[in-house]
Amino acid sequence: MANFVLNAQARAEEKQGKGSSRRLRREALVPAIIYGGEAEPVAVTLELRELVKALENNAFFAEVIEIKVGDKTESVKIQALQRHPAKNTPMHADFKRA
Repeated sequence: MANFVLNAQARAEEKQGKGSSRRLRREALVPAIIYGGEAEPVAVTLELRELVKALENNAFFAEVIEIKVGDKTESVKIQALQRHPAKNTPMHADFKRA
């Protein structure tokens, strides 16, 4: 059982790209992707405040995280995190299936 559980919404293909990601960030959401394993990559959206709270704990980078996408739960580890250069807020996250 993972200590960290994040809620996410799947993103449609037309909601991907630079413009859509900028619109998501203005709404305090963070675009992310889940990839690896046998399944196809899944583009998701996380809440900024929920992700920032999880990032305060250093164990977030080492432990397995559960991401709930609808009724499905993915066990993942954080692979990469892009932050804004001046504000230091998360801009995009990559998660790899564990």
